[in-house]
Amino acid sequence: MASRTGVTIDIRLRERPIALIGAAGAALALWTDAPAEIALPVALLIILDVRLHAWRHPS
Repeated sequence: MASRTGVTIDIRLRERPIALIGAAGAALALWTDAPAEIALPVALLIILDVRLHAWRHPS
């Protein structure tokens, strides 16, 4: 019997001050004509708490 593996991805907002800093950073970057392809993903990484959990479950 093979064990089953999987990945769980948890995404939630960070605490309020860090989220405001990320949003302000994204707004400033877009205001100064930085490329949106760079500014928005970086801001999302600051605003969101993303956790990956790999697990293995024996069958």
